[in-house]
Amino acid sequence: MDNAIHLSVIIDFSPSQWYLSSEQTADQSSFSLADFLPQLFVFLNAHLALQYENTLDVFGAFPGKSLVLFSSKESYVQTESDSNVYQPFKTANSVISQRLADALDSLPEDVEEPVAIVGALTKSLCYISRLLNSSPDVNASSNNSNSISSRILIISVSPDVSASYVPIMNSIFCAQKLKIIVDVCNLYGSDTVFLQQAAHLTGGSYISVQKRDRLLQYLMTTFLSAPSVRRLLAVPTEDKVDLRAACFCHKKIVDIGFVCSVCLSIFCKPTPVCSTCRVKFPIKTLQRLKEAANPVAPPNIPPPSIAAELAPKPPLQPKYPMMLPGMSMPMHMPMYPPMKKGGQHPRPVMKMPPNL
Repeated sequence: MDNAIHLSVIIDFSPSQWYLSSEQTADQSSFSLADFLPQLFVFLNAHLALQYENTLDVFGAFPGKSLVLFSSKESYVQTESDSNVYQPFKTANSVISQRLADALDSLPEDVEEPVAIVGALTKSLCYISRLLNSSPDVNASSNNSNSISSRILIISVSPDVSASYVPIMNSIFCAQKLKIIVDVCNLYGSDTVFLQQAAHLTGGSYISVQKRDRLLQYLMTTFLSAPSVRRLLAVPTEDKVDLRAACFCHKKIVDIGFVCSVCLSIFCKPTPVCSTCRVKFPIKTLQRLKEAANPVAPPNIPPPSIAAELAPKPPLQPKYPMMLPGMSMPMHMPMYPPMKKGGQHPRPVMKMPPNL
């Protein structure tokens, strides 16, 4: 019997980003929230149908808050039965749709805060930790077939927020300790640097969907398989991973940063005192770091002229005259003039001294 799989799905419900996604552009076709939800429901139902012991949690990341949209550990009021639909599938779909509609209606219309991806990720890790601790097989060996394997899937449409770098990294370290795989599916916009690092560091898959009308195919072929099965499949991964960090002082992504040797805080410029742990750095160290950050340019030495190098050089004159056999006076050997365009030297003319 295969291991039970717990899947936590985190969905980015940014109203502004979904509005931009619904507009058709020259690069991509329109893809609205109404086109996304039916494909999501098929994927969630497929996960529950793989095995009876599989569990599911769905979290919604909204501007300024995160909510639990569905949890298979909770009990819900059964909806009207339908002989053509499996009842757990219908219950999950109706609960997610109802809670999503209530959450979107309660959002303010004047100001939109950053999407709480970090809050939803933290809640999902807490749910998984509680599930593992409450499981009777948590202390069992890894060979036990009844152990539970957990993973997280993040569906994102919003760009990175530099201020959330530290919380995301803390969540990544927690996922690594719990041996949880974090998968990321980017539906709209440019690649998210922080979520790309999360998938890379936890051994998950990061996919930026190009043809969004075929989203279900991406979900079923890449994110439905269990971690143990992925070893036998050719799961797509990113060839290039952006591992840049965000500085603690200005919350901006930097290419070159300066790290505190005590608390490992990252700064974009050398600072005399660490703003995190209040450690003072030596003056010589600051001077050396400033010189490394702003190197002195070498003096402007003009490069050698190419025309001067290619110009024909004057012929070399003999330093001493030469004596030929049978001659009593020295005779100067003729020198070849510069080569002409034809590539051949003219025939030299020998001049005898006038006294002969």
